[in-house]
Amino acid sequence: MEIPLLRDIVYLFASSIAVLYICHLMRLPAVVGYLLTGILIGPHGLGLVQSVKEVEVLAEIGIVLLLFSIGIEFSFQKLLQVKKPVFIGGSLQVLLTLMAVFWLAGGEGRWEEGLFMGALIALSSTAIVLRILQENGQIDSPHGRKVLAILIYQDLVIVPMMIFTPLLADWDQGSLLSVFLLLGEASIIVFLIVLSARYLVPRILFRIIRTQNRELFLLTVVLICLAVAWLTSLAGLSLGLGAFLAGLVISESEYSHHALEGILPFKDVFNSFFFISVGMLLNFFYLMENPLTVSLLVAAVLILKFAIAGGVALGLGGSLRTAVLVGLSLSQVGEFSFILSKTGKAHGLIGGDTYQLFLAVSISTMALTPFILKAAPGIVDLFHRLPLPERLRNGRHPVTGGNAPLPVKLSDHLLIIGYGINGKNLARAARNAHIPYRIIEMNPDTVRVEQSVGEHIEYGDATNEAVLLHADIRQARILVVVISDPAATARITQLARRLNPALHIIVRTRFVHEISPLRQLGANEVVPEEFETSVEIFTLLLNKYLVPRDEIERFVQQIRSESYQMFRSTNFRSPSASELELHLSDLEIQSVRLPNPSPHAGKTIQELNLRQLFGLNLLAIRRGETLIANPEARQKLLAGDTLILMGTPEQISRFGENLPGRIDN
Repeated sequence: MEIPLLRDIVYLFASSIAVLYICHLMRLPAVVGYLLTGILIGPHGLGLVQSVKEVEVLAEIGIVLLLFSIGIEFSFQKLLQVKKPVFIGGSLQVLLTLMAVFWLAGGEGRWEEGLFMGALIALSSTAIVLRILQENGQIDSPHGRKVLAILIYQDLVIVPMMIFTPLLADWDQGSLLSVFLLLGEASIIVFLIVLSARYLVPRILFRIIRTQNRELFLLTVVLICLAVAWLTSLAGLSLGLGAFLAGLVISESEYSHHALEGILPFKDVFNSFFFISVGMLLNFFYLMENPLTVSLLVAAVLILKFAIAGGVALGLGGSLRTAVLVGLSLSQVGEFSFILSKTGKAHGLIGGDTYQLFLAVSISTMALTPFILKAAPGIVDLFHRLPLPERLRNGRHPVTGGNAPLPVKLSDHLLIIGYGINGKNLARAARNAHIPYRIIEMNPDTVRVEQSVGEHIEYGDATNEAVLLHADIRQARILVVVISDPAATARITQLARRLNPALHIIVRTRFVHEISPLRQLGANEVVPEEFETSVEIFTLLLNKYLVPRDEIERFVQQIRSESYQMFRSTNFRSPSASELELHLSDLEIQSVRLPNPSPHAGKTIQELNLRQLFGLNLLAIRRGETLIANPEARQKLLAGDTLILMGTPEQISRFGENLPGRIDN
């Protein structure tokens, strides 16, 4: 007997695989692929899927699992660490966008609908933006940190938005009593959930986890998620809110990471149903019939969100470059807007052509985001060409200040861009070697703290020519760029080479494919993290095989001079690789501790007779904090001594079996 839903799920997954593969080739995010799949196979497309209602039920489960996982990952401690950009930056971005959309839509329909539409437009796509930032290695960049903070706030603010959506829908009825009743029910449920998180759930999970039964634990976690979501829905609140609260309950236990690990595969599968179901709702013919309206609104949304998010970044002290990148990153409408729109549609706040227009505009902005962010460096350059004041270019933080004894003019100095771990180590080495240096850093808090202890550090955006000139780039001998932003690194390299053709530029980057472009821009040396790690590991490996130090150094030097070609190509054969001679590769150096008491205590090394009986050489004796290297034959052993031996693994193992001690590798 044919099961229609099963047939539709087969069509759904088969189409998803094909579309996602094409999106992968085009470097488009998976979310866009799911939306396109829904448009393609939905009732307004090819009509392959008929069980639309059943798919929407599966999509609801996806929403529940998505918000459940967010609740599990929620951490008040992490929020407090970045409270300023999250709460100030996030709330400003959401509120200003909501108010702007509300004001622009003021003449259309009820005010409640305008407010709800503002909430929809205010949210951005966490899934798309974070993936692109991670792929480009920009999560730890100044604009990446601000984008992440605002996205965290948006992911959290969806919960109160979902609570107040039903209240907005009932506002016209003037029933304040129903509003207070709903808030009262919500408060009681939250109170009960907090009590459960404190006293009940940890005890249940502890008893379950003691069984060491993975299936039982996973079923218990799923039951908690669905049960809390169901209870909140009975009280008139959304399933998603209940799922988020259930995640908070789990997050308070010590088993939260284990629970998240088990739920993630289900979340990913059911999330695909949700995004595909959203795509299925879009009437493609409506998009074709109203191309001008959709295009104008897409442009309006992108420009509005870009301006507001960029303005917020400037207000938080970011430079012009950071503000532009933040604005571009947050200019699209997000996936949580679809969740909120379905809640609003169910309560009559949005519907008909307005809903179709929202879907068309939202999906279009999400699809355009990868291309916008790819063009971001060029857009930043356009803004830098505008005749803007230097204070706006550099942000509201001064370029100099604090108590640092910064020299008025430097020459023949080292200029360090970025004050992370690498920047700190470089500054420490330069200070110890009495090399004049200056640091440029974009984190104002770091600059303030380091200046207070006398560090030669200034706040500024090194992609700005004026900042580099202020740091005497034309008189510098060496520039070292150690920041986590590939686009900024490229611009700084190009700008520094133009300002000082004789400058020696050393650049740290994450990936090897960035070596050639950076050298073309003017870098003298490019150090890729991924292959330097390989070189370090390989050096340790050769040391383990007792290859002579001079051979290792010569080989490493050749790897670097050939731009890591040995690691980049599977067909490459290094001439010096074949010359590496492995010496004594069957020997190991291990340590053995004499027990206390020991029958060998008081004996000399000669009496122990290690070489004749076991074939071992005693290299040293560690006695407390003292190391006795190359001990003489008449050296007496004491209980608790650690013998450092060289021999084959079999010889050392045989010695350990005859000696009731413990072998330490």
